[in-house]
Amino acid sequence: MTNNESDSSLEWAAQAYALLKQKQEEQKQEEQKQELKKQEEQKQEEQKQEEQKQVEQKQVEQKQELKKQEEQSLNAHSSSFNDEKSVELGAFDDDFTWSAMVLAAQGKKVDQISIDEVDWLSKLRRGLEETRKGFVTELLDKYGDDPLTPESLDDLETLLLRADVGIDSTNTVIDLLRKKLNEEVVGGEEGIKFLKEELRLIIDKPIINSGKKILVPQKGKFNVWLIVGVNGVGKTTTLGKLAYLSSKSNYKTLIAAADTFRAAAVEQLKVWGERSKVEVISNQSRNADPAAVVFDAISAANKRNTDLLLVDTAGRLQTKNNLMDELAKIKKIIDKKVPDAIVESLLVLDASQGQNGLKQAKSFAKSANLSGAIITKLDGTSRGGVSLAVSQEVGLPIRFIGAGEGIRDLRPFNSFEFIEALLADR
Repeated sequence: MTNNESDSSLEWAAQAYALLKQKQEEQKQEEQKQELKKQEEQKQEEQKQEEQKQVEQKQVEQKQELKKQEEQSLNAHSSSFNDEKSVELGAFDDDFTWSAMVLAAQGKKVDQISIDEVDWLSKLRRGLEETRKGFVTELLDKYGDDPLTPESLDDLETLLLRADVGIDSTNTVIDLLRKKLNEEVVGGEEGIKFLKEELRLIIDKPIINSGKKILVPQKGKFNVWLIVGVNGVGKTTTLGKLAYLSSKSNYKTLIAAADTFRAAAVEQLKVWGERSKVEVISNQSRNADPAAVVFDAISAANKRNTDLLLVDTAGRLQTKNNLMDELAKIKKIIDKKVPDAIVESLLVLDASQGQNGLKQAKSFAKSANLSGAIITKLDGTSRGGVSLAVSQEVGLPIRFIGAGEGIRDLRPFNSFEFIEALLADR
C-alpha cells in the first residue's frame, strides 16, 4: 500500500469513526428519553395497582427464584449472555481501521457502516489471531516483500497444514502459486494477495454450488433446520444463538428440544429460549422419544404460523447406530407431517478440533445428508483454517461462524470477511 493510499484509508476510517461516535451519542440521548418516559409510565402504573402490590411482588419473587434455579443448572455459557446491552463504539485503533476498510472494500459508504458491524469484524479478527500468528505473521516476518522462491513455498505449505487448512486445499494453492512463480516474480505481499483470492475461491465453491449465498428461512414456506454434531462442540449453544439471530431478523421461530439423551440439554435450551424470546417445545419425561418431541413441535409450529423450526438433536457419531437411526426417524416424521417443508441439516464443528473436526464432517456427510456447516469456537484456536478443509474436502458450504461466547457472537458466514481476517497483516 502506498503512502497516499494509507493516508486516504486512515482519513476514510476517521470519518467513519466520527460519524459512528455521533450516532452513538444521539442513540444514548434517545435511550435516555425513552428511559425517562418508561419510568414515568411505570410510576403511573404502580399508582393504579397499589392494592395489588403485595400479590404481584410475591409472583415476581417466585419467578426470580425459578429463573435462578434454572440458570444454576447451566454451564458457564450462561454467564456470557449479554443480549440486552448495546454495543459500544471502541477506540479509534487498528481494529476499527481494519474493520472499516473491510466494509469499505465490500461497497459500504462511510455513512452506512454500523457499530455492530465493526464490533463483529473486530471480534472475528481477534478470534483468528492465533491462526494468523503462526501463519501470515511468520511468512511476512521471514520474507517481507522479497520475491517468493520454491523454498519459501515449502515453508508456506507447512504453515498452511499447521493451520489445518487441509491437504487438498494446501496442494491446490501451492500448485497455483508454483505455476505463478514460473511465469513471474512474486513478492511476499503480492503472494498474500494471491493467496486470499485462491482461498476465497475454495471456500466459495460449495456456497455457489448450493445456489444460496446466505442461508435464511424462505418466506411463505415452513423451514426446519436440524442441528447435528457430536457432544462438546457447542451444538445446543449454537442453536440458542441461531434462535436469537432468527428472532431479531423478524422470523417467527420455534425450538424443538429433541436432545433428550443429555440431561441438561432441555434446561439449557429453555434459558436460551427465554433470552431470545423464542418458545421451546419439550418433553420432561426421562429419555423421551426425540421423534415425538419433533412431532409435537411441528404441530405447535403449524398452529403459530411459524417460519423456522430449529431442532436440537442428540450428540452422535456415525458409529452410534441407534442415534443415527433416531435422526432418520426424525426426518421421516418431518417428511410425513410437512412434506413441503424446506429442510436443512447443519453440522456444528468446533474449530479448535482441527483435523478431528474434518473427520467428523466426512463421517456425517455420508450418513446425515448434510446441507451446511457451522464453525464455532474460532476465537483462541490456531486451527481456524479447518473451514477451508471442510469446504474443499467435504464440499460443505459454511453457513454460520462463531467467534465468541456471547449471544450476538454467531453470524452468517461471509467469505470475504473471513479470509481478510484470516490473512490480515496488521
